[in-house]
Amino acid sequence: MIKMRPSKLSLVSVILSVLLFSQCVLSQLQVGFYKDTCRLVEFIVKEEVVKAIIKDRGLAAALMRMHFHDCFVRGCDASILLDSTPSSIAEKDSFANNPSLRGYEVIDNAKARLEVVCKGVVSCADIVAFAARDSIEMAGGLGYDVPAGRRDGRTSLASEIIGNLPPPTFNVDQLTQMFANKGFTQEEMVTLSGGHTLGRSHCSSFSDRLYNFSGTLKQDASLDPTYAAKLKQQCPQGSTDPNVVVPMTSTPSIADAGYYIDILANRGLFTSDHTLLTSPATANQVAENAKNPIQWKAKFAAAMVKMGQLDVLTGSEGEIRANCRVIKS
Repeated sequence: MIKMRPSKLSLVSVILSVLLFSQCVLSQLQVGFYKDTCRLVEFIVKEEVVKAIIKDRGLAAALMRMHFHDCFVRGCDASILLDSTPSSIAEKDSFANNPSLRGYEVIDNAKARLEVVCKGVVSCADIVAFAARDSIEMAGGLGYDVPAGRRDGRTSLASEIIGNLPPPTFNVDQLTQMFANKGFTQEEMVTLSGGHTLGRSHCSSFSDRLYNFSGTLKQDASLDPTYAAKLKQQCPQGSTDPNVVVPMTSTPSIADAGYYIDILANRGLFTSDHTLLTSPATANQVAENAKNPIQWKAKFAAAMVKMGQLDVLTGSEGEIRANCRVIKS
């Protein structure tokens, strides 16, 4: 058993709590939501996250990405966790999430333990939010207080991925508009990009930059030649092996400014990475984040708190699932 101690309340946590208090009230989420009904919830979730990441460091990035993919489709309602049924293909089985998204077993383990000590109390959506925060801390990012009180949704449709999750081929204008649709500024979009591109990617997600850029059958000229040659060795043209993956940044398991440093060196893996250099505003933000990693970490923590309040279900809306993979009958 891993012994856990409560994290000391950092200055960043205090500032975020004050600045976001009004948002928490409006969305009916609150820090310490389970203090009277399930006091051990954050300890239990963190313990499961720590155990999992000790065994597989890549799960830190996976759990962060899970929260992002959950919140951008239908809001933060744990729809990403629902299994497909004979009549419906769920989000987790969409082309954007399968086979790349993982870490579901970490949420399952936390939920199973919570059902023993606090049956029917803690939502799967809140577990995902807590796990993302704990993963960021494990990866070297700044911790933050997580407003809770989300309820679980009852619908998950793979068809809703399109138009809600930004694909790796988007340009800066398309990215800006999609994030604006979710209530984020362009600066917040650049900030979030630095955290949600941690981890690994399958070759098919960026092969367009290596072999068929803009229909020319040529390599993207903006890609660093040495980096491109390395990628081609790892991902031969036409490769469809789902087991072949490459790191999305030079520091794939660490929440740092490496993403921005890579972009400035023309080593952005996706079109949606390099495109941040094509706009003066976003290019300046990339350079600023690369130069001030601590500042970026603080901005990322604030953006994660904001993202965690997207279109949440609260009060009597939705449900509290007993099993995060299925809705109540």
